[in-house]
Formats: sequence, structure tokens, C-alpha cells
Amino acid sequence: MSLQHMVLRDFVIVRELDLNLSQGFTALTGETGAGKSILIDALQLVLGARADASVVREGATRAEICAEFDLSPDLHHWLHDEGFASPQEPPESLLLKRTIDLQGKSRAWVNGSPATATQLRALGDRVLDIHGQHAWQSLTRPEAVRGLLDAYAGVSLTQLSSLWGTWRQATQALQVARSAQDTLQEERDRLVWQLAEVDKLSPTREAWDELNTQHTRLSNAQALMDAAHAAMAALQDDDNGALRQLARAQDALQDQAEVEAEFTNWVDVLASSLAQAADVAHSLHSYLGRTELDPQGLQALDERMGLWMSLARRFKRTPQELPALYQEWRTRLSQLDAASDLAALEVAQSQAQQAYQAQARQVSLARAKAAPLLSKAITQAMQGLGMQGGRFEVALEKAEQPTASGLENVQFLVAGHPGTTPRPVGKVASGGELSRIALAIAVTTSQLGSAQTLIFDEVDSGVGGAVAQTVGRLMQQLGRDRQVMAVTHLPQVAACADHHLVVSKRSDAQGTCSEVIPLQDAARVREIARMLGGEKISDTSLAHAREMLQRP
Repeated sequence: MSLQHMVLRDFVIVRELDLNLSQGFTALTGETGAGKSILIDALQLVLGARADASVVREGATRAEICAEFDLSPDLHHWLHDEGFASPQEPPESLLLKRTIDLQGKSRAWVNGSPATATQLRALGDRVLDIHGQHAWQSLTRPEAVRGLLDAYAGVSLTQLSSLWGTWRQATQALQVARSAQDTLQEERDRLVWQLAEVDKLSPTREAWDELNTQHTRLSNAQALMDAAHAAMAALQDDDNGALRQLARAQDALQDQAEVEAEFTNWVDVLASSLAQAADVAHSLHSYLGRTELDPQGLQALDERMGLWMSLARRFKRTPQELPALYQEWRTRLSQLDAASDLAALEVAQSQAQQAYQAQARQVSLARAKAAPLLSKAITQAMQGLGMQGGRFEVALEKAEQPTASGLENVQFLVAGHPGTTPRPVGKVASGGELSRIALAIAVTTSQLGSAQTLIFDEVDSGVGGAVAQTVGRLMQQLGRDRQVMAVTHLPQVAACADHHLVVSKRSDAQGTCSEVIPLQDAARVREIARMLGGEKISDTSLAHAREMLQRP
């Protein structure tokens, strides 16, 4: 996951810039005031930094910044969770865009979809880490400091965080139960009474509909019986019944079917009708045999339906809603029974606490083992950066209370000179020291953090000679694992870069603007020579520049 491409339009003093970037170590150089940090400023804005109208180039209506990164699986999961990508069609890259107009209004997009500044900042923590004299960024954030130590120690907080959540939920459930026992008991008693009332109905989902069907049948029993008798008489009357008439019609046509073939089809139809009519007559006979008036059963149904409607009115529901309400009360009663079981809740809370503490102790042991190793490694890296005798310390302090991250706070302390007391990294006074410490930490932990692109803004400030060459070699080493970009004024550092960009100003009829140009071969030699000897480039400085670029 590294920065592949940047496009700037009307940004500060850049009219238009279209720049491809490569892996490895890239140096950005240029004369004082040329705007060497302009790419860094643009990257900070496209990754959610606060913006205002001052970044819009004079004479333009808005500034536009685009940055494209390649994708890692972890970043794709984040894009999917935030709604910027689908699992079926994973994007090939991460494209960020931000515009700022003359009113200071800002708009942002992630892969073409509107995004918030908060989302941009979340991405920034994943793809880019900027170190500079005045922008310490991740190494002053407690969670990032802890994350570096945990990565160095091989610690994952996934299980610990889950156990913390379980313990917290169990603790909250116990606290709620203890503080609400009287209220819970009152609610439970009320539910038990309500359930007993509605239980009289045996309130299944189909009960009310079945009750209505039975009541309708009994209340219309006489009319139903009369209708059945009338139908029987119409079908089975000795002389004029439908069965006798159908039989006669069938016989009449059957006698002449040999003469008229068409009669045969009609005979078949009459035979089918006669059979169906006979079935109906048989069914009516059976129906009348089992059906009788039941005034007592009707009265019982009236009383039961009255109870349904009375309870429905009492609980402000329709009769059809009573079964669902009954099940809702049963569920709530089960929950109250569980909540009022303090003994069970105390056991659950104790078990959750013990599980968390056991895992937290393992994390603490791993941190305690890794902290001195990380301290020693960074201290060694500091010695070659002009901080001889300096000391780095990873401090573990017991937290006031357990958290999802463990039982201790992690802090980076540094002593820039022998005999001084280590102090928090963010409070180191010297910007040059701060930058070099950043480089020492970055090199030592280059295989760890999630950000694949590291940017150093004049981390070589205040150093020179052999230290400057060490800085360059360290950045070159760091570039083997990560994409590294460094704004530098030291030729020793620039000469170690795998790629070289120069930032320069030029003036024309439209005014002054900055441009960024990749350097190679002779152009790069001249830039290194300029950095060595100032504006006047001599044969000696050119020869020295070639020698520096040829060093392994």
C-alpha cells in the first residue's frame, strides 16, 4: 500500500501538477522558498487536515488535490465496511480527492463516493505517516505508541478487547440487577398476573379465528339445516327430483345413441352430472346426520368471545393481538427471572473478569519483555544520528483502571544527551532531535506499523557531515521495506535516494508558480552540486556530486 500518483490543480502556487511516484526512497530538494513541502501539505489536506481558502491559488476559484494509493486486503475490508467498495468488485486502487473553494468550503471523495473529513483521517492513519519538526503525528498518540510496542512484541489485542467487552457487559448487567431488584420484582409480579389472566384463553395465533368460525356456524345452525333439507328434497324427490330427471334424460339419449353419434358425448356428460349430484346428496345426508342445534354450546362460545374482547380492551389491544402480547410477556418474564438471579449474574461477572485478567497479564508480560529490547534497538539507532549518549526508553505505567487495551499505559521517553532525564517524546525541545528520533524509531520498527508510506519533512535539520550520510543511508535502508519520501537540504541525504524530485519556482506572464520535476543522470548531478556549492556550480562540485551518487 503506497502512494502511486498525485495531481494538484491551483494549490497554493502550483497551477497544475501530475506526478507519478515510485517505491523506495525519494528525495525532494529545491532552493529555499521554492515550496519543497508543498506535496506534504497537499497530502495532509487530502487525508483530512483542516483546510481554508488560503490554499487556493491566487486568481483561481478552487484548489483540487488527488492522491492514488495501491490497495492492501486490510484497506479493502475498511472500504467495504464504510460503503466505498463491494466484495464482489474490489477496487484496484484507493483514489482520494478533495477540493477547497474561495469560501473555504471543502468537499471530499473516496473512490468517487462522497466522504467526510473523519473518514479521510481514518484512511490517513492507515496509509501515511508524516514525521517532521512540527508534525509528530502518530508517535504522540497513545494508541499508536502502544500499537508500535505491541507490534514489536507480537501482541494482538483482538481477544483481550473481546474479553473486556464481555466483562463490561456482565458488570453492567449485575449493577442494573442490584440497583433495580425492587422494581424488577414489581414488574415480575405484574407480568405473572397478566399472564394468568390471558392464559385463560389458551391464546394461540389461530384461537381467535377458530372461535369466530365456530360461533358463526352455531349461530346459523337452523338456517344451515333448513338449506340442507331443501337441497336434499330438490335432489331426491321421488318424481321430480333432480336425480330422477337426470336419469331420465340419460336413458332417453342412450336409446338413440347408436343412431346419432353426437348423443354419446351428451350421455357421458349426464352420467358425470348424475354421479356428482348423487355425491352431493350423500354428503348432505351425512351433514344432516351430524348437525343439530346446540344452544348451550353457542352460549359457551358467546361467553368465551366476550372474555377475549374484555381482556383485549383491558390491555388496549385487538383480540387478534392478544396471542403476540402473551408471548411478549412470557419472554420478558424469562428476562426478568434471569436478571433477578443475582447469584448467576455474579458468577458470570466473576468468570468474565478472571478471563480478561488472565489474558491481560499475558499481554503485560509480552510488553514488559519487548519494552527493553525496543528501547535498546532505538537507542542504538540514535547513536549514529548525532545523538551520542542519547537514550530511548519505552515506559510502562500501570493504568488507573483496566481498559480494552490492557492494564498499563505505554509512553516513549527520550534523553537527547548523556546525563539527562528521559522525557516524553512529544516534549523534546529541539526540532532537529525530534526528527532524528523519529527516523531512529521508524528504521527500528520499519517492519511493523500499518502505514506503508513514510514522509520525513527536513528530519536532517541541524545535522551535517557523517551524521547526514548516516541519515541518508538509514532512509535508504528504510526504503527497502516501505515507500519513503524526504524533504531535505543535505546533498548527502539526497544522494542516497533511489529517486530524486526537485521543486522550483518559475515566473511568466501569469505570475509565479512552483513545479516538481523528476531528476535523472546529469540533471541530478547538477542538483546535488548546487546543494553542495550554492548557486555557482563548479567543476569541483560536479565531480564531488558524481562521486557521492556513485557510492554504494
